[in-house]
Amino acid sequence: MSDKDHDHHHHLRETESYYAARTKALESLFREKNLIGQDTVDRVINFFDTEMGPFNGAKVVAKAWTDPAFKARLLADCNAAIAELGIRDGIEGENLKAVESTASVHHIVTCTLCSCWPWPLLGLPPYWFKDPAFRARIVREPREVLKEFDVDLAPGTKIEIWDSSAQIRFFVIPARPEGTEGWSEEKLADLISTEAMQGLDLVTVN
Repeated sequence: MSDKDHDHHHHLRETESYYAARTKALESLFREKNLIGQDTVDRVINFFDTEMGPFNGAKVVAKAWTDPAFKARLLADCNAAIAELGIRDGIEGENLKAVESTASVHHIVTCTLCSCWPWPLLGLPPYWFKDPAFRARIVREPREVLKEFDVDLAPGTKIEIWDSSAQIRFFVIPARPEGTEGWSEEKLADLISTEAMQGLDLVTVN
């Protein structure tokens, strides 16, 4: 790992610890003021553990990889397609749009104004998606930012940037890795990260 990569990952750990500490402090304050109870926190955590999270997006991508007809419907009408899989769009997911990365085109999603994110498919947005520096740099120098996420695209690969908003939230169908022919949807879903579904990672087979 280079010094730059080491510094980047060290910064990520520090930022994660910072937000974890803030979250814990807010939770303690809300309990002290009797604004929430332990059952409230548990219900919210359970909701994001079981109903709304990146496991939904991974399920959708795996289905798209194995079913061309479903992928076509997903690209044409994302909300209707995910409903076929029993996934509710709901809050923060009223207007979803899927885009497909290929060997020649790589899609990246950001939100230049705030942090609009496809919650029903990916759960809570990660801290980096909200970072003003990330939002500015990903538009100006996407290849450099991708390298900081350990993604090095071929020089000829076209990069498309999609700007999510309150009106529409974008979701990436990453390119399917070679060597996964015949895999089950469940096995494929295990390969897919949150970052890959926003264009900040490539799906690979270890």
